[in-house]
Amino acid sequence: MSMHKKNLLFYSLFACLFVFYISACTRTHHSGIVPGAVWYDTEGNPINAHGGGIMYHDGVYYWYGEYKGDSTYLLDWVKTWECWRADAGGISCYSSKDLVNWSFEGIVLPTVPQDTQSDLHPSQVIERPKVIFNDKTKKFVMWMHIESPDYEKAHAGVAISDSPTGLFTYLGSFKPNGGDSRDQTIFKDDDGRAYQIYASEWNNTLYIGLLNDEYTQHTGVYTRNFINQSREAPAVFKHRGRYYLISSGCTGWDPNIAECAVADSMLGEWRVIGNPCIGEGADSTYNAQSTFVFPIAGRDGQFVAMFDRWNKTNLIDSRYVWLPLIFEKDKPVIEWNKEWTLN
Repeated sequence: MSMHKKNLLFYSLFACLFVFYISACTRTHHSGIVPGAVWYDTEGNPINAHGGGIMYHDGVYYWYGEYKGDSTYLLDWVKTWECWRADAGGISCYSSKDLVNWSFEGIVLPTVPQDTQSDLHPSQVIERPKVIFNDKTKKFVMWMHIESPDYEKAHAGVAISDSPTGLFTYLGSFKPNGGDSRDQTIFKDDDGRAYQIYASEWNNTLYIGLLNDEYTQHTGVYTRNFINQSREAPAVFKHRGRYYLISSGCTGWDPNIAECAVADSMLGEWRVIGNPCIGEGADSTYNAQSTFVFPIAGRDGQFVAMFDRWNKTNLIDSRYVWLPLIFEKDKPVIEWNKEWTLN
């Protein structure tokens, strides 16, 4: 073999090894959860799934969230609050089996840039998506907060899919039970019934409404809760037959003290039991706001509390604060951990 061919073979081999090395570096593997850090998916890209929720299905966790545009701007013509906005990018989905390493499944509910009248136009607001599976219809059902840029539309939007990774078909938006619907979540109970929990009456009152068998509309059965207490960002979970609801006060993008309430049934009377957060940073919910709480599969009494640390002037860089939630007697407790694992 000539020297020229040997050099060519050497450089070709070197190039292949370099590409393999870069690929290995790009495919990021994580061993723990670091609240407030920049989180990367398995391809090495920052995770973009804000105001999100988790669905556990067939051994896989699916994380749905707001896919935010990379430019943040202030709507200075909105005078009611500090209205920082990023163009809507649709709803993203990530999957994981260990809650640490997340694979990007794509935009499962895309925006509709060509239709300026659509709820899903990038200029509109698509927030706080949550997905549950309907055992009867075999559909995956997504509920979300649909808004106008000035936050005066206050609709709930619904979409369905045959697969957890979409694409989801948008069914439209409406005002549930004839009233406003802003920050929201949905909860599926052990008996198969599902509920939407949402801030209404200009955020003054939190509604809990029973959904129909298809999970796509309300039945008209609902309760008004925490009347004139201005609660938002609801997160609902169940432990040993009792229902718990964590919420935030209404202070715009700025953090405040979380509050937890408990009830014997979803449509029953809710009793406030105080701030579930303890330790340093508890008075500001660790500089974050609640979005979802979910049980760790196979571990009784162990949950993950999901919060968003909003960066109002650069919304795409808002961080995820996930912390373990455990029970001390009958009270849920969340404590700051700068890094933690499921072990």
